[in-house]
Amino acid sequence: MQTDGRACLLEEPGAPATVRDVVIDPPGSNEVLVKLKASGVCHTDLTVKNLNGNGMPFPIVLGHEGAGIVEAVGDGVTHLSPGDPVVIAYRAPCDQCPACLRGDPRHCYMALRPKPRIHRKSDGALCSQVLRCGTFSTHTVVHAKAAIKMPAEMPLDKACLIACGVITGVGATMNTTTVFPGARVAVIGCGGVGLSVIQGAKLQHARQIIAVDVNPVKLEWARKFGATHVVNAKDTDPVAEVRRLTDDGWDGGVEFAYEATGIPACTEQAVKMLSYGGTATTIGFPAQTDSVNLNLGDMATGVYWNKAGLAVCHCGDALPSQDFPLMAQLYLSGDLELDGMVTRTITLDDVEDAFHEMETGNVIRSVILM
Repeated sequence: MQTDGRACLLEEPGAPATVRDVVIDPPGSNEVLVKLKASGVCHTDLTVKNLNGNGMPFPIVLGHEGAGIVEAVGDGVTHLSPGDPVVIAYRAPCDQCPACLRGDPRHCYMALRPKPRIHRKSDGALCSQVLRCGTFSTHTVVHAKAAIKMPAEMPLDKACLIACGVITGVGATMNTTTVFPGARVAVIGCGGVGLSVIQGAKLQHARQIIAVDVNPVKLEWARKFGATHVVNAKDTDPVAEVRRLTDDGWDGGVEFAYEATGIPACTEQAVKMLSYGGTATTIGFPAQTDSVNLNLGDMATGVYWNKAGLAVCHCGDALPSQDFPLMAQLYLSGDLELDGMVTRTITLDDVEDAFHEMETGNVIRSVILM
């Protein structure tokens, strides 16, 4: 039996996001129907809009940072039941790719996906779902392994943040390039992901966490979330200042630098901030034509002489079935701050305004309440 719902769609290139009536097919084998309760508005959704769908067929259901209640399960689903609270993961290991087969599901590069189940009601058009999720909707269908059960006491309007921004940032410090106790860390970009990197570095017991941004408001947020120092890149050379702040008589620089902006120049800066043998991790979503220029031969900051490493973080290299419940427990124990990351709550009809606010205002996360 089909389910009636509403969803925020991209219907054509250059058009604003628009709320439409939709019809959702019942879940197929190894799929679940989820009634969404909340969804974060992530910068990736704005990027999909700005890139005219990023290659996906229109119409497109936006959203990938969602939490809700399982409403129905398809054949073969035994670990979930109707009524279970879940967070939706956009990366569920496929068990078939070379990474999975060699026992490294954190680096799965296929990800399980549902069949398209959401139709625009006016004409029956089949909708794409951003990152296999489509959470700017009252309902969605996802692969059962992408629906991660939450503790009953976990508030879903906070749990939704775990799905992308939080796990990407925290996971970068725990999984992608693991921060060791006593390390020096720089974080470039203090939006939702950058603030989560800061929280992750704090959880990993870094001794110095230096936040870099051009927005004084975001730098103040960074202090509240655990930064020990802040650098306004509009007022000073951020590379020189980070190296000055970390000069300990041996060398200046950080063991770990995280770029959370998607700006190529920031990746270049992250590499130049490294101490000998350090690793820069790029997290931000780049455009197809983006590239970086890295110096090899500079004795202090060149890649070769400084033995610098460069890593890439996708969704915190998370294993959702393990890491999402861990994030929930860290929140419930008071060790992970999620309440302060919700800057405003909105409805589906406010998505375009939230996108505008993301580009021009001071917002960590807008959360859609269904």
